Amino acid sequence: MSGGKPLLDVRELCKQFPGVKALDRVSMSLRQGEVLAVIGENGAGKSTLMKILAGVQQADSGEIALDGERVRVGSVAAAQQLGIALIHQELNLADNLDVGANLFLGREPRRFGLIDRKAIARDSKVLLDQLGLDVSPQTIVGTLSIGHQQMVEIGKALSVRARILIMDEPTSSLSQRETEQLYAVIRGLKARGVSIVYISHRLGEVKELADRVEVLRDGANAGRLERDEINHAAMVRLMVGRDITASKRGPRAECQPVVLAVNGIRTVAHPRQPVSFSIRAGEVVGIAGLVGAGRTELLETLFGVQPPIAGTVEINGQSLAPRRPKDAIRAGMALVPEDRKAQGLILEMAVRENISLASLRADSRAGFLPRRREQAVSREMIGRLNIKTPSDRQTVQLLSGGNQQKIVLGKWLAIRPRVLLLDEPTRGIDVGAKREIYRIMEELAAQGVAILFVSSELEEVLTLSDRALVMCQGRISGELSREDLTEEAVMRLATAV
Repeated sequence: MSGGKPLLDVRELCKQFPGVKALDRVSMSLRQGEVLAVIGENGAGKSTLMKILAGVQQADSGEIALDGERVRVGSVAAAQQLGIALIHQELNLADNLDVGANLFLGREPRRFGLIDRKAIARDSKVLLDQLGLDVSPQTIVGTLSIGHQQMVEIGKALSVRARILIMDEPTSSLSQRETEQLYAVIRGLKARGVSIVYISHRLGEVKELADRVEVLRDGANAGRLERDEINHAAMVRLMVGRDITASKRGPRAECQPVVLAVNGIRTVAHPRQPVSFSIRAGEVVGIAGLVGAGRTELLETLFGVQPPIAGTVEINGQSLAPRRPKDAIRAGMALVPEDRKAQGLILEMAVRENISLASLRADSRAGFLPRRREQAVSREMIGRLNIKTPSDRQTVQLLSGGNQQKIVLGKWLAIRPRVLLLDEPTRGIDVGAKREIYRIMEELAAQGVAILFVSSELEEVLTLSDRALVMCQGRISGELSREDLTEEAVMRLATAV
């Protein structure tokens, strides 16, 4: 990593949206060949800053300098010409095209006016070798794993000779093996002089990779950490302005009645693996396992998104045939899905309307929704869940990920469920919002709600669970009591074949 003059210098950037000051005189620098982590709570301004650097949005004021010269990043094309590329959290690939076509999409080399496919194959192979990705340029992208698709995205950035690579939550959908492969690629890029801006809520990754850390809070600089200062406590303190200590839950009484009983359920994804378990009132049960273990498919089957092939479900002793989600809802079950934007919210609608969605049928009178009731429910949930929004008329897509997640929760809490299914409840949200979600889960359990949650973060499973079910290849490979719940025990069961 070179010293002296920074490669990229951001000075006093400001950006205002209606009702929100996204950036307030934010400054940062990036040296050649270093990994700079930018962290902060949801709504801190990270995404806005990165979009400005990548030419997706323009700042209201401030300046950006590259190699000591002031530059204007007026578009994505202008950013790419300057050597700046942004890899979004949601991958931007054409699944129906092959790897080579994706790598050079819109910039295809031509020969005699026609696309030069030999040049694409040759140049693609060079890029894939740099990334350590052993796939053919003719492979259809839709057949690749998410981890390999992530590498193709990085290859696209390298194909435009990016000097600065911005990675937004690059490991959010990766397995542990794919994550380690990404780490190796990042270190290789760094050794070649590529500078990387790395955004992640996973502070362990930041500690592993970052040379420096820039922390944003409420749209402004909150502090920065050099390599020898980077630790979990210091990062959290700067992000939230206070210390946050995680505390393991105490044991719960085991004399409560069984609320959810699952007997021999077989899912479409794993039709030969019957799954059975039960959950008591006020109990929090975590489901751990590796990517592809069948955890999400199990929750979706219980909720009727995918009807089961066989087996029975009972809620409070009453039989439930989960053929459709509304069957599960009527029985008192709710599901907070893994993808809140695609499956949990209508982003273009207001907070109030999203919160009332699940209770529309119960609250409507003669086909009409009483507005006073809708407003009362939304205000109750905003207060109860500490949702940060200018008003309940704010459009949901303008809120941070953590607040969006709380709105999905509020939508289901409005129907007062007996069983709450949570699929990756804290994915893509910051440490402060995580603690809020944990608090809500604790309160619901204290009120007697049975909670079944899936999490890919082992620490979350260890901290929150009364018991943990571990899945492997569609079956429950083991159950761990609170006393036996350790990382080693979970991984042993998760890899049992």
